[in-house]
Amino acid sequence: MARPQKTRCVNYEPEAVYFKPRGVPLSLLEEVVLSLDEMEAIRLKYVEGLDQVACAKRMKVSQSTLQRILTSANRKIAQALTQGKAIKIEGGIVRLVKK
Repeated sequence: MARPQKTRCVNYEPEAVYFKPRGVPLSLLEEVVLSLDEMEAIRLKYVEGLDQVACAKRMKVSQSTLQRILTSANRKIAQALTQGKAIKIEGGIVRLVKK
């Protein structure tokens, strides 16, 4: 039996929760689901430019957990971009925190 997932702290609610290729109806596309914690990890690492230690502290997870979150998020984003899939942002075991 797997260990229960720890709640991750997220300080970001995306305004848009769908991204899709232009000119293709959403109903015809496969979706890749990016969780809120994956989105937060991407934002902290690549938009805010924080190192992994700082990102992990902000999300209240270990550095190895953050690395797994980033790897999963990058894989999903690459899959969507290269295979023409829609990205839907939702879910995850998160707690929204305000700075």
